[in-house]
Amino acid sequence: MQADIQGVGRSEWATYAELAEQLDALLAGEADVIANLANTAALIYHGLPALNWAGFYLMRHGSLVLGPFQGKPACVRIEPGSGVCGAAVVRRASVLVPDVHEFPGHIACDSASQSELVVPMRRDGEVIGVLDLGSPKLARFDASDQAGCEALVAVLLRHLGNAPL
Repeated sequence: MQADIQGVGRSEWATYAELAEQLDALLAGEADVIANLANTAALIYHGLPALNWAGFYLMRHGSLVLGPFQGKPACVRIEPGSGVCGAAVVRRASVLVPDVHEFPGHIACDSASQSELVVPMRRDGEVIGVLDLGSPKLARFDASDQAGCEALVAVLLRHLGNAPL
């Protein structure tokens, strides 16, 4: 697992390695996409400190549409290029925002959110969805969280295989 989480500090590595192990076991043998996304969101939400939202947006007909999540009700549709989630789609890369109030075009689904981390889910080079994490704490996320969450998304994608989202 260590090779899957390069760039994560020692203590963060232990947290993310444990979450990745738990996620792998949780998803093993289950083919239902919604169940797997829901359990992944719940595991992350309850496994990482200082989160107020953890969930997925899935690409549907060119837009991100709300998927399984933990937290308060959220925006239902996000266009590519809009907000942090939309930026991750356009960039095809993770977007880490220490202060959402300084991110141009930030979409405030929960006014308590202060920082955000979005990790794209890619299949065959295309973004099929994003993992979105929000926190009421400024600068909650760092490069270690980004690397750890990218490793968690890799575990999830391995279990999803080519199943349609």
